[in-house]
Amino acid sequence: MALQNTLKALADPIRRDILNMLKNGPLSAGEICDAFSVTDASISRHLSVLKDADLIRDNRKGKFIYYEINTSVLEETLLWITDLKGENSNA
Repeated sequence: MALQNTLKALADPIRRDILNMLKNGPLSAGEICDAFSVTDASISRHLSVLKDADLIRDNRKGKFIYYEINTSVLEETLLWITDLKGENSNA
């Protein structure tokens, strides 16, 4: 089920854009919302899907919530894809 949630989360271009933003470091929810021309509620839902897939983590600092990428799930997914392709890591 974890892989299914990961692939579902990665299927949306806005969620992929959010992950690209977070690769440079943590961002607040407001900073993420400011980068898109969709409603804050829509971004909140995208963040929720990413969090449910364990692709991001949140950290509350005062009244702000900061999000950061969780690369371990992406690494597991890449390992699965590499195995699926039949690539030998020793090659």
